[in-house]
Amino acid sequence: MTVSPTAYFRQLSGTRFEATEATAGAWNPAEQHIAPVIGLLAHLIEQDHAQRGGALRLGSLSCDILGVLPLGEFDVEVSVIRPGRTIELVEAVLTSNGRTGVRARAWLLQTSDTTALAGTSFPDMPQLDSTPEYPFGTTWNGECVNTIEARRDFLGTGRARSWIRTDTALIEGTEVSEQARLIGMLDFANGLVPRVDPLEIGFPNIDLNVSFFRAPSGDWLGLDSTVSFGPDAVGLTESVVHDASGPVGTLSQTLTIRA
Repeated sequence: MTVSPTAYFRQLSGTRFEATEATAGAWNPAEQHIAPVIGLLAHLIEQDHAQRGGALRLGSLSCDILGVLPLGEFDVEVSVIRPGRTIELVEAVLTSNGRTGVRARAWLLQTSDTTALAGTSFPDMPQLDSTPEYPFGTTWNGECVNTIEARRDFLGTGRARSWIRTDTALIEGTEVSEQARLIGMLDFANGLVPRVDPLEIGFPNIDLNVSFFRAPSGDWLGLDSTVSFGPDAVGLTESVVHDASGPVGTLSQTLTIRA
């Protein structure tokens, strides 16, 4: 029996990483699922900021997925695009086999106490205990989906409210923030609400954009998701993102629909 890795990545040097079999993708098990990659890039952006003595919080993250990523080794470089004491723009670029695979940009923002103003009109998710268990791995291929424990309240075609978590570490032997770990599950939103059978029609996302009005925490990630397909092979997955305490932000993924 093959034992599954306990982490998605191993860090080989300051900028070089290895993707384990736990990242094996849903569309092609020989390629990485992009979800853990995005969590890794968020972690490296946070780490770079902390090492420079910064105290800003990640407010938004925009990722362009420029191509498929094979399992194995790759490099990540982090750079500051727009430095600042209250607002900063940081970029992380992943290269694999000499080709840029993912480019992520994060806005880091100053924080202060606005408790008296806090509030949102996004509706709450159903309670975790009352949400039915969902066999996520039966719909998709690849080991990465099997690392996810899922619960799903199915509301209709392309519409569901889901809770997910994982006990697979993001990086072997490395502590990461709760926010980076939860960001590493965001890309599963599209796969949790398929409008069609993914064995017949492909609908991979070419980007991922998330904005947080509150930093997420805890083990469980909540996704109140809607998937829409247009008439000319372009689609959109939109989700309100939650943690156990309530809504924290919004997520969007642009889809390319292919037979």
